[in-house]
Amino acid sequence: MPAAIAVLPQPPLLVPELCGSAAVETEALRASCRTVVSRLAALASDWVVVGADPGGRRTVAPGTAGTFAGYGRDVPVALPGDGTADEGPELPLPLLIAAWVATGSGARSARGELVAPDASPADCLALGAELAGEAGLLVVGDGAAMHTPAAPGGFDEAAEAFDAVVAAALDEADPAAFAELDPAGAAALWAAGRAPWQVLAGAARAAGHGWTATHRHSSMPYGVAYHVALWEPVP
Repeated sequence: MPAAIAVLPQPPLLVPELCGSAAVETEALRASCRTVVSRLAALASDWVVVGADPGGRRTVAPGTAGTFAGYGRDVPVALPGDGTADEGPELPLPLLIAAWVATGSGARSARGELVAPDASPADCLALGAELAGEAGLLVVGDGAAMHTPAAPGGFDEAAEAFDAVVAAALDEADPAAFAELDPAGAAALWAAGRAPWQVLAGAARAAGHGWTATHRHSSMPYGVAYHVALWEPVP
């Protein structure tokens, strides 16, 4: 069973080299991400990183390298591990972020398990159940991108209620709430985390025990909801 499940967002603005003056505004978010991955690495040195990508379902080997060049600057990163594959700027954003936050964390290896953004809840839950035997899960994805008029998707009043559900589920370590997220509603709000969070739900339920949230952070810079959490098994 997983020793811990970590949840992170995937904004490129986490990387100081990419965000200029926004680095100050996002420092608390960045620090929270660092706290969570350090704890995850202390509990489990081998990770599975779950994220959504338009390329659909596939596995990415430990050690695979990439770069943030597609996001404005050539910042090279690599997933922990001994592999030699290099996907360059084509490495999906969730894995780029996972590789960046893993640097210096103490993680020994991390492989990626990607799903399509529109993967069905049933498929996500099934994948999660398959991953329930892994040591550590790092689940990467954003909340709604429509919290303000200047947000990437513009403003939609439904965004507040959506991310309130997500935040409560993370606070309460409640996989059932994630399992019930509506794919169409999440897609309408540009919420990239829906499918990965439902993989989390499948893994957390299949583990056969309760969870407790030992770290939490939510913020909405630039109108996008970013959630950070660490779930550990109930003693």
